[in-house]
Amino acid sequence: MIIDAHRHYWDPSRLEYGWLAHAPVALQRAFLPPDLDPTTDACILVQAAPDERETLFLFDIARRTDGVLGVIGWVDMEADNATQRIAALAEQGQGLLRGIRPMVQDIPDTEWLARPSLDRAFDCLRDHGLVFDALVDNRHLRALSQRLAQHTGLITVVDHGAKPNIADGQFASWASAIARVAQVPDVSCKLSGLLTLIDANGDASAIDPYAAHLFESFGGQRVMWGSDWPVLTTHATYEQWKARAQTLTRRFAPHHEAAVFGANAATIYSLATPVPAPASEGMS
Repeated sequence: MIIDAHRHYWDPSRLEYGWLAHAPVALQRAFLPPDLDPTTDACILVQAAPDERETLFLFDIARRTDGVLGVIGWVDMEADNATQRIAALAEQGQGLLRGIRPMVQDIPDTEWLARPSLDRAFDCLRDHGLVFDALVDNRHLRALSQRLAQHTGLITVVDHGAKPNIADGQFASWASAIARVAQVPDVSCKLSGLLTLIDANGDASAIDPYAAHLFESFGGQRVMWGSDWPVLTTHATYEQWKARAQTLTRRFAPHHEAAVFGANAATIYSLATPVPAPASEGMS
């Protein structure tokens, strides 16, 4: 079973998605399950608004949509009652909540992750067995390393390879910083979001050295594929990106295709994946 470890659904008529005002016009509408071309791939839904109500919205979609295995939600991690809020969301999700994602890339303070006011919330994620999805770029990797050093055992997934500046070819500083983060054993990475970091008419092969470095740094057992749909649609279709990612995986992590496209996500997010029934005896 293929698992898309990073898919979004959103509806601006229901909730405020401030970042959409600066996004391409094609993304400034609702994207819901019927809008995705038919696919049998399972998925994890990821928050796109800094609002706990959106997490509840994603729970509702997950309960009504085949193949949704979990939700990465949002909570105000600096709130005085952040630990109670995390516990409440976990209870409301009834097993669907698999992680929390603060929208670090949109926070003006690039050292936000290092704030002591977040200590209790990160401990709470670890204690509840929830994953910290790190929506960061190169500006935040120092603070991320500092945060991870404080919370041994905190399962962390770096979204979109920490969003390297591919369009401007800024490889070296990102490469050294993400390699340091990868030295922490409980940190994994998503092979997602890279295509949208190149110019709309750019050569897709520009992402190849970045993908190669992610596989070299994390290894085939700590990289998982995600579509980043529908953001992806500004540069490719779902199936086009999946096929390219499969090619990259065969090239840079041979024999790890099953892990990257499903098994790693199932393990890292502790997903309750459906198990196919065994074939009856005598059936071919």
